[in-house]
Amino acid sequence: MIRARLAEVQLAVMLLTRLPAGRLGEPVPALGAAVWAFPLAGLAVGGIGAAVLLAALAAGLAAPLAAGLALGAQMLATGGLHEDGLADLADGFWGGRDPARRLEIMRDSRIGSYGTLALIVSVGLRWQAVAALAETPGRAALALIAVAMTSRVASAMLLALMPPARADGLGRAAAGAGLAGALVAAGLAGGPALFLAGMAGAMAVQALVTLGLARLARAKIGGQTGDVLGAAQQLAEIAALLTLAR
Repeated sequence: MIRARLAEVQLAVMLLTRLPAGRLGEPVPALGAAVWAFPLAGLAVGGIGAAVLLAALAAGLAAPLAAGLALGAQMLATGGLHEDGLADLADGFWGGRDPARRLEIMRDSRIGSYGTLALIVSVGLRWQAVAALAETPGRAALALIAVAMTSRVASAMLLALMPPARADGLGRAAAGAGLAGALVAAGLAGGPALFLAGMAGAMAVQALVTLGLARLARAKIGGQTGDVLGAAQQLAEIAALLTLAR
């Protein structure tokens, strides 16, 4: 039982980051079984961002520069996976006239104007929010960790509650994810996060944003894909950071 859970954590880290996680032994867990561990992958990413932020501030860098380095470190840790999903979603949802065309655009590796603008806005908002939080270094570091964990609950929930929009891809491969796993993810991330002042409100905003994205995805393509899951993480992260930085 413990070995199986550890394998699921390892799979979540391999799926959601570019961090070294070794090789999975047999039997390899199903993708859906690793949903509960999504926040633990976020813990690693958030911890890296927090460490870089504190080190940069300790070295005397201004808050905006430290915030930029922290976000850059997190992007390196994930390989820009979630940012890529956001860009693909923006291009597909607003560049196609029907679900089939939207899914086709989302699969195209090239980035369009909608995707480019989505990335600029996403990075800009997060950068400014982290810079504002960095005026209180300890709170900013905890915020990066808490938000990295809770934002990945958004992906877990959509994966558990929405049907896949296509017959292949990550959304289909992990479609066996159950609500129980997503609820465990919510507990793992949300319980500790509540000790940070303001996170209760931030998580409420995350839930509303995730619900809005779910409704939009159902209307645009009929369900979820890997890009929708990545965009969910990005939007939940933006929502929480902006709420905390008020």
